[in-house]
Amino acid sequence: MSTLSTAVHIVAQEDVHKRDRAEVLLVCWERTGSDTFTVNALWPSQHSFYQTADGLYDPLLFVETVRQNVPLISHIGYDVPIDHHLIWQDFTCEVNPSALQIADAPAVIELRVSCSRVIRRGSRMAALTMDVVALRDGVLLGTARARFTSNPPALYRRLRGSYGDLDRALAAALPPAPPVDAELVARARESDVVLSASDFPHRWLLRSDTAHPILFDHPVDHAPGMLLLEAARQAAQALSSSTGLASVRLDAKFSRYVELDTPCWILAEAELPDLTGRPRAAITALQAGETAFSCSVACQAPALSRVA
Repeated sequence: MSTLSTAVHIVAQEDVHKRDRAEVLLVCWERTGSDTFTVNALWPSQHSFYQTADGLYDPLLFVETVRQNVPLISHIGYDVPIDHHLIWQDFTCEVNPSALQIADAPAVIELRVSCSRVIRRGSRMAALTMDVVALRDGVLLGTARARFTSNPPALYRRLRGSYGDLDRALAAALPPAPPVDAELVARARESDVVLSASDFPHRWLLRSDTAHPILFDHPVDHAPGMLLLEAARQAAQALSSSTGLASVRLDAKFSRYVELDTPCWILAEAELPDLTGRPRAAITALQAGETAFSCSVACQAPALSRVA
């Protein structure tokens, strides 16, 4: 394990697994304890994919910020090699809409990260739980918890079988079907829609566009976790048939890999409101008759989301 250091370090692009430097949200990090870290992020006033609405940042920009911490903390905190595969098991997050207001200058986000339930395979980290508390100008912006595993290349290839061949997996990927109307899922561009219509109500086909510059920033042999979370957000939006809802809480479980060569169905069902009265939707990804991903999405109405 890396030794404790109070020095502040600049985030290296490779440590967040992004090919496009412009998509790196994390700026610097500092180790504050054996399993605790402080990471600073910078949010641009506008983002090409995580777009603003009602004068607020997209809540999934917070999710992507947390996601970038998964590889960063693994590499700088637990000496996980760059070529190891990091796979989500569970992910929960909640954002505070009152801290998402867009200002003229980029937003500086402080992330306090603590790690627990660390499992090691020999000297290497094999799994851990990461808790994140995010602050903006001293105000709570959001919290998140992620449980993920780290698999060396040889083990990953054994787990994935023929799907472990990246070139083969990408060559076999189904072409994305036509998108649903972008307005239905609160998207400005059809290219950012990840759902395709079906003959059944509240059921869509997942669009895995491997050419998408953000969701497939770097080649992967399965549907990325951020694609599935975006599908959950869009399905919850489509189910509500109300414009401008913000997905303020996600409770997700990643049960199986979602393959690129097989249709994956996204199902949405209304749940009872949460304890604060926010509407919720239960989203399920089914592939080959098996549940691969499930997510409860709690939303907040535009009138409640706006900041005075």
